[in-house]
Amino acid sequence: MFLTETKRFHFLLLLIILHSEVEQAYAVWPMPQQMSQSTDRYPINPQLLAFSYARDSAAQSGCSVLDAAFERYFNLIFPDFTVNQSHSHVHVHFLSSDNLSVSAGQAVLKAESVWGALRGQLTMPVFSFLLYFLQYFVNKTEIEDFPRFQFRGLLLDTSRHYLPMPAILKTLDAMAYSKFNVFHWHIVDDPSFPYQSRNYPDLSSKGAFHPMTHIYTQSDVKRVIYHARLRGIRVVPEFDSPGHTQSWGKGQPDLLTSCYKGKVPSGTFGPVNPTLSSTYQFLNGLFKEVTSVFPDSYLHLGGDEVDFTCWRSNPNVQAFMAKMGFGSDYTKLESYYMENIVNITAALNKTSIVWQDVFDYRERIPMDTVLEIWKGVPADYRAELGRITLAGYRVLLSAPWYINHISYGQDWRNAYTVQPQNFSGTEQQKKLVIGGEVCMWGEYVDATNLTPRLWPRASAAAERLWSDEEKTSSVDKAFPRLEDFRCTLIRRGIQAEPLFVGHCKHEYSGL
Repeated sequence: MFLTETKRFHFLLLLIILHSEVEQAYAVWPMPQQMSQSTDRYPINPQLLAFSYARDSAAQSGCSVLDAAFERYFNLIFPDFTVNQSHSHVHVHFLSSDNLSVSAGQAVLKAESVWGALRGQLTMPVFSFLLYFLQYFVNKTEIEDFPRFQFRGLLLDTSRHYLPMPAILKTLDAMAYSKFNVFHWHIVDDPSFPYQSRNYPDLSSKGAFHPMTHIYTQSDVKRVIYHARLRGIRVVPEFDSPGHTQSWGKGQPDLLTSCYKGKVPSGTFGPVNPTLSSTYQFLNGLFKEVTSVFPDSYLHLGGDEVDFTCWRSNPNVQAFMAKMGFGSDYTKLESYYMENIVNITAALNKTSIVWQDVFDYRERIPMDTVLEIWKGVPADYRAELGRITLAGYRVLLSAPWYINHISYGQDWRNAYTVQPQNFSGTEQQKKLVIGGEVCMWGEYVDATNLTPRLWPRASAAAERLWSDEEKTSSVDKAFPRLEDFRCTLIRRGIQAEPLFVGHCKHEYSGL
């Protein structure tokens, strides 16, 4: 499954407003590229509303993504609907032709792909943003919209704390509401290996927190991918190595480097042993399985925070270093390892994503490799953006969006004011910034606090990745929209934390 992001979509949007008030739809989030509203208003009868495909649409009934979306979004648009209501009739047609067609009593959405139509529907639930009473009206609004960046990701860490399936699926729902389109699943790490491998079952049976209750089976993974696909979200797994692999070694003998104290083994282990051919045979088998389970074109290989202490202590590694002419520069040994595993994934027709460390160590990697920047304050990551793009690589930015870091007050404002292309470089360089990611690392996060820590703070980054930067430059103007959007998330069952003092007309009642 490789989701091609639409370039743009147009539609006449029907906005529900309060029966006794004329209000603007402040809660459109992320902000569309172009939006104009009219005072023309009509009553609408939800009982008679129908989603349907236009006759000249390339997509028709049987398109699983849109068929499921039609059913799902009706309840989002009309959460208060009861069968006793009776008003007018409105049809919504979805087109993939080149012309915008508008006529009385219908809304027409035109998109260049199924995924564009899906994003368009995600904007249409602005219907429900201002509706809290029994009577429904519509006012005419025209929107032209498309994403600023093609890659709008969110990372969940399921190794440091296991996240149950409902928590992951709810996160995917919330991601769709903010138009995120990539779920970066940091599925394994030092603390635990919850991915249940078909070919290497000991990895989870010995490396997970619990071999039965704290794992993701093949069926679980398929369910996540299916749930995400219906919401226009790609699932990119990360199997980070050679560091961050302590849990791997419990189920795969001789994979990790034996650390030495003097001339004898200390009984502890370090990163993956990059000197053994058996290491690459194992990784080839594991990645062959992983790429068959996860159909996306990307595979994240990690490559960050490798501690060289254990490698330095091991006499066999020292001998290998001498044989290869690496001297005492262990970054060359990491480069040797990363180049080998990137070649493995390339042979499996996958594109690698790696953390910036791989570039910083001057490793020889294919030019289609995507590098992800995670380090530093703005001055640091801007300089790194310049260096990586000057070398011709595509890049993702996550450094300013580590929202597992929390502080008192409205820290969402920091995420909102990030400027991903604000660095010294040519326009061609800036086009190599393909997007960014919000990261939720799991040291202090599990299912009890995941959702309120993510939302609506992640939504601030979502608008930065979707919307026009100049039109969304004011944090103060964004605040009332995000506040309303937070209430929409609450109404949809997402435990989004408050932005400041206030209330929602429908408070969260799911506890």
